[in-house]
Amino acid sequence: MKPLAGKVAVVTGASKGMGRVFVRALADAGFHVAAIARSSADLDSLSHDLGKSVLTVECDITDSAQVNDAIAACIGRFGRLDLLVNNAAIFHPFLTELATDEDISGHFNTNVLGTIWMMRAAIPHLKKTKGQIVSISSESVVHPFPMLATYAATKAAVETLSTALADELRTDGIRVSVLRSGSVAGGSGGDSWSEEAKQAFYAKIMETGHAQMAGAAASAESMAKALIAIVGLPADVCPRLIDVRAAQSGIPEGAKKQ
Repeated sequence: MKPLAGKVAVVTGASKGMGRVFVRALADAGFHVAAIARSSADLDSLSHDLGKSVLTVECDITDSAQVNDAIAACIGRFGRLDLLVNNAAIFHPFLTELATDEDISGHFNTNVLGTIWMMRAAIPHLKKTKGQIVSISSESVVHPFPMLATYAATKAAVETLSTALADELRTDGIRVSVLRSGSVAGGSGGDSWSEEAKQAFYAKIMETGHAQMAGAAASAESMAKALIAIVGLPADVCPRLIDVRAAQSGIPEGAKKQ
């Protein structure tokens, strides 16, 4: 029998990219998964692809009421919650001097407030199962990329929040972990970037050396294996921060055109 079989996870940003791969990996490991994302055909197709072990829930995590309803839907379907994976995030490249109010508030509303709303709603249920929270962070926390300064700041906030919650929830038996991710291939975060923004960003990181620092992107499947490893560790240890980056040298695909 799979050691994680029968447990229940919530994954945000689950409809595509790394989040979708996380859902599949957790389901393959035996989890029931509530896959949370904004409404889309990609979200609708998850249950069809993965079967009854996956519940799709439409939710904008920047709205705390929707978050509460999403967690309630998970409990209503599966009866418990063992794991929260805070994967949802946005990252758009822009120069800070040219940033709009919406550029900045959008990052903080999704990446920070959305994460907090999810944690707050999940904690009462995680106390019952002595469960775990894993929040996805970025190598940008320690090597901030130009034109992603606001994104890096939000991920630093998530790491600080997680560090504090690891102690706050320790006596409740809840483990709080951060998976700090390096460059991953096949992500969906840049899908909404304009061609102008892409060209400016990749030119800038080639200029500053950040493209070379990032290395050749790892696969989302490899990052999912790191997530499963974190979740599968014995309950008497808490991996507070796992830093998983690209092992091979290289530069991001978009930068190769520069």
